[in-house]
Amino acid sequence: MEFTLLRLAAATIIAAGLFAFSHMKVGTIKGTVTPAEGGIRAWAESATDTLRAPIVNGSYEIADAKPGAYKIIIEAKPPYRNIAKDGIMVNDGQAADVGEIKLNK
Repeated sequence: MEFTLLRLAAATIIAAGLFAFSHMKVGTIKGTVTPAEGGIRAWAESATDTLRAPIVNGSYEIADAKPGAYKIIIEAKPPYRNIAKDGIMVNDGQAADVGEIKLNK
């Protein structure tokens, strides 16, 4: 009887944990790069994820970003240099707009 109650309690805890994570909505991270031809890819790094998206016509949109803080890295074409921006916050199911990032030579 005690073993059955323990198994039932464990199953309930596991189910509650899975239910909590299944309701977490992912968001997106978007922005622009100038000059438009200077960017290759946009990377988003968090404590648990690394995501990326191509830069097309100076714009990017990184999908499937879990809520939390991200560092955005713009991978640039020479003669431009890569650049990073910290503290981008993604909220539950929302789009985070990084704005314009200017590349330097």
